[in-house]
Amino acid sequence: MDILNVISKPYVDNSITNLELHSYQPSVSGSFEYNDEIRIPIQEVDLYTLPGESHLYIEGKLTKDDGTKATKLKFINNGIAFLFREIRYELNGVTIDTNRNVGLTSTLKAYLSYSDNESVKLNNAGWFPRVHKGGEKITDDDGNFNVCIPLSVLMGFFEDYTKIIINMKQELVLIRSSNDLEAITSKDDTEKPKITINKIFWRVPHVSVDIPQQLALTKIVEKNTDIILGFRSWELIEYPSLSETTQHSWSVKTSNKLETPRHVIVAFQHDKKQKITSDMSWFDNIDLTNIRVFLNSERYPYQDLYLNLKAKKFASLYEMFSNFRQVLTTRQKKNLFMHLKNI
Repeated sequence: MDILNVISKPYVDNSITNLELHSYQPSVSGSFEYNDEIRIPIQEVDLYTLPGESHLYIEGKLTKDDGTKATKLKFINNGIAFLFREIRYELNGVTIDTNRNVGLTSTLKAYLSYSDNESVKLNNAGWFPRVHKGGEKITDDDGNFNVCIPLSVLMGFFEDYTKIIINMKQELVLIRSSNDLEAITSKDDTEKPKITINKIFWRVPHVSVDIPQQLALTKIVEKNTDIILGFRSWELIEYPSLSETTQHSWSVKTSNKLETPRHVIVAFQHDKKQKITSDMSWFDNIDLTNIRVFLNSERYPYQDLYLNLKAKKFASLYEMFSNFRQVLTTRQKKNLFMHLKNI
């Protein structure tokens, strides 16, 4: 037994000697207007980077569309994510992961993923899930704001892939939304917001390793060894309007031979798009009584749910949510262990 081995030496892992954040700026400087494509490259290939622990630093200002002070306008929960309609991650010019409709997708995923303690940590990213009709104020009296958003909140690759990237050019691509209406809420529907992004950085950890690990990684590069990038991608599929019936069927083509759906999240919104008086980060109760998903003729869940949300009969839904959280937490712990073991 180890407790009896009194002459054993303490084990100290010195394989990682240093880890520090480096900031990368967009390839084209200046203002980032509506529909602009923002490319942030990492050109060096002889680095050991850890993109799974990277984040976006965004600095800007909220005003009215005429440039005057916005006294009634507030960011919604996760409002910064709604400033972008698409985000992509590329390796050597090949798109690895894409998230379209960034605000809605990341908000839905985050509601099911983060505990209260994790949500407190994400306040720095503009995440305030318990505040309705405008999140906690992230701007000062003049409308200035700055946030740090972990990319694991916005894309599946950064949440799941916890290993370093070596010998590859990387690029993060952001596309601005066509306006700011869905990121902001106000009780006055005559006010129109204008969000100016002054700075945006991609901050990526650089990993320094000890000589034995450096030699081992160099051999992997010299042998041109294939590396599998295993991660879950997020896809938002939107049905623009439901018919006024008590039942509805929706056919969705979602997968190919390489990808298989693992989780399905269904949410409903009523009369929220492009309306300043609504809150796009909140979803509506439509008196749902049952829902099922068919994947290749397999039915999930197998039994009907018999829901009655007004009478608070939603224990079956909460059980499904708990199982999702358990699977997610177990996978995150496994990824953390593999990250510490194999980085």
